[in-house]
Order: sequence, then C-alpha cells, then structure tokens
Amino acid sequence: MAATETTDLPLGFKAPDFSLPNATVEGMVHAKDVFVGRPTVVVFMCNHCPFVIHLLESFVAFAADCKTRGVDVVAISSNDVVNYPQDGFGYMQALAQRQGFTFPYLYDESQEVARAYDAACTPDFSVYDQDSKCVYRGQYDGSRPGNDIDVSGDDLRRVVNTLLAGEDVPEAGQMPSLGCNIKWKG
Repeated sequence: MAATETTDLPLGFKAPDFSLPNATVEGMVHAKDVFVGRPTVVVFMCNHCPFVIHLLESFVAFAADCKTRGVDVVAISSNDVVNYPQDGFGYMQALAQRQGFTFPYLYDESQEVARAYDAACTPDFSVYDQDSKCVYRGQYDGSRPGNDIDVSGDDLRRVVNTLLAGEDVPEAGQMPSLGCNIKWKG
C-alpha cells in the first residue's frame, strides 16, 4: 500500500470556492454555504482507500460531534471514477447512507476543487477558522492501517477544540496526513 502525505503549504490561505453535487442529499453545495463564519473541517476522501476505511467510523462520529458544537464538516471525493468506479457518485451515496453521514459528501468530477485545495491524498484534512482561513493541514491522528495505534481523532479534535476556545492554532507540531494518492485523470 503506497502512501502519500498532505501537501506542505504555508497556512493562512483562504478556502477556495466550489460548487459541487452532494451525495448525501439531492442538490448542490456551494462554498458560501459551508464557510459561514464558523470553523470548518474539509476532508478529501474516497470510498475505497484503506486509510479512509480505517478511520471512517471514528470520523463519522467526530463529524456528528462537530455539528452539535457549531463546526461544519464537508467531505469531497475527487478520484477518477473511470479507473476507480467504486468511488463513483452512486457508491458515494450508498456509503453516506450506510455510515449515517451527517455532513455533505461532495463529488468533484472535474478534480478542479482538489487542485484548488492542493489536495494530495485520501484522507487529506484541512481546518479553516471562522474567517475561512486555513489553520491546519494534517492528520486525523497517528493511527494507520496495521500500526496498532487506536483511532482517536486526537489531532483534529485538538484543533477544533482550540478554535472553539477562541485560541490560535499553533503551526508547530502539525503532522501531515498520510493516505492513498488522489487518483488523477490521465
């Protein structure tokens, strides 16, 4: 299983705009509907990646907790579905329903949104403050398939708690996420 890290970017950039179809409910989701003066977690993920599968149950619970605390969560799948059909829209809908997603799961068919966010892997996490500025690009936690570390979401949870406490998220100590590379089109 080859692993790719989150792209190392200077923090503080504004969340790029998007308008994408939502697999969890009928209709489109626009960036302006997500980034509305609250902290927001964005994750690039897909259905088939073993790194995503490894933490998915925990992440779904984390996202539900975030929702109750006034933090938005959005997931985006940008994989090439011609070569990876299990990541197609219908499969996204089935996964969202089966797992009880309480957050939008958006389909980036053109891959333009993944490129705008400089996403590299699945899962690829970013957290934006109430002003839509990126304060975190890193891992969910230190757990990986086969490393015997419990899936906890500690790293991402610490960032969200820091934002909700009105404090600045420190740049030091942010560990990159690790996962399958995004499956780019030919």
